[in-house]
Amino acid sequence: MIPLTKIIATLGPATSSAKMIEKLAKAGANVFRLNFSHGSYSEHLERIQIIRNLANKNKTHYTILADMQGPKLRVGNFENGSITLKDGQTFILDTDKKSGNEKRVQLPHPEIFKVLKKKMNLLLNDGKIVLCVQKVSPKQIITKVLVGGELSDHKGVNVPDVILPISSLTPKDKKDLKFALNAGVDWICLSFVQTAQDIVSAKRLIGDKTPILAKIEKPAAVQNISEIVAKADAVMVARGDLGVECPIASVPGLQRKIMAACRLAGKPVVVATQMLESMIEAPVPTRAEVSDVATAVYEGADAVMLSAETAAGKYPVQAVQTMHDVILKTQSDPDYQIRLSALRLPLDGTIACAITSSMRRMIQSLAHPGCIATYSVSGRTTLRVARERAIVPILGMTTSEKTANQMGLVWGVIPVWIKTVKHIGEVAPLAIENAQKHHLTKRGEQMIITAGYPFGNQGNTNILYIVDI
Repeated sequence: MIPLTKIIATLGPATSSAKMIEKLAKAGANVFRLNFSHGSYSEHLERIQIIRNLANKNKTHYTILADMQGPKLRVGNFENGSITLKDGQTFILDTDKKSGNEKRVQLPHPEIFKVLKKKMNLLLNDGKIVLCVQKVSPKQIITKVLVGGELSDHKGVNVPDVILPISSLTPKDKKDLKFALNAGVDWICLSFVQTAQDIVSAKRLIGDKTPILAKIEKPAAVQNISEIVAKADAVMVARGDLGVECPIASVPGLQRKIMAACRLAGKPVVVATQMLESMIEAPVPTRAEVSDVATAVYEGADAVMLSAETAAGKYPVQAVQTMHDVILKTQSDPDYQIRLSALRLPLDGTIACAITSSMRRMIQSLAHPGCIATYSVSGRTTLRVARERAIVPILGMTTSEKTANQMGLVWGVIPVWIKTVKHIGEVAPLAIENAQKHHLTKRGEQMIITAGYPFGNQGNTNILYIVDI
């Protein structure tokens, strides 16, 4: 059985060598995430070259995702490195560059001072500390500590109650973005998206070089999810900051809402953060973590992501293997197909929609369905087919190496880069050859093939036929 949900492994100090990256791939990683909050350009470039060389060696495609740091808000330094805030005390955030103490600290983000109002909350240190705004001036925010605790240098600040007038791409991000595009990454991950305009602005810089994956981390993004999904090429449910800025009990419901919006739009969706957190230190996960991964798979996630587990953890390969095993076990549950079929996908009146919805019904009625084969230069046909979640692998054939690399993020897709096809009669032999090469089908099974004809016209999915193997 081939895993239909993909695994994203974040690379870092624990997984920088060619040997470790190859072990992650063998364990089941399909996508490798480069976190631009850490690491030098030379380190990132070396990892990109290792991944590409490994793909050539294994005659396959691995997807490379470059994750921009985004406008992470942080406090300044403290005289002694840290302080302890007590419930009920007054604490001031200001623009003074001097080192902080128990009474005040610098907040080097003037845009926050412009939009904060009395009674709004500020969350510090991943939400462990809660401050309530009492008074705001252009250079000073006076707060009351609602929930105290230890606060050290450069800890993060979250502002859940307002849309901040800041771009999702900082000057650092723009520099990182230029490097990542020149290095040939397959996806750009945009952090702290608030509105669809953030995606539009980023696309002005990126053009059509690389698709954008929008990270949903703020309440404003949840409120604007329909517009963001419409503009983005994919979405990530980034539960770390989302669980800080939103009531933590609401995160599972928000995850389902975001995933459903993506599925309806036919956009890939990734579930991320703390999926196997205990495996940073332990060789086995908790039962709750296994259930968390399985839930994302049951709900139809295109990919599930490992962060510190593979970047800096003690058991990176075991973490990927565990995720791989959970995906396969979940797929084998008869309830899996029932759950994925429960979401009613809208019919938009197009030929492409009629073709792909018919394809799903065919798969369900065939006695021995092996796989689906798509032929698509841009990948749009393949995305439409993946949206249906037909519970069989998808052989995503394309004449574009760029598209083949990008499709590694998409549910069920095994991307294959092939020669240009000129006649419809060439598609089936190529599909059968590549399906058997990737062990997607065997003698006695059927393969469903879908494509757009004449070839080369994007968004022209109009062919559907069955081949006996």
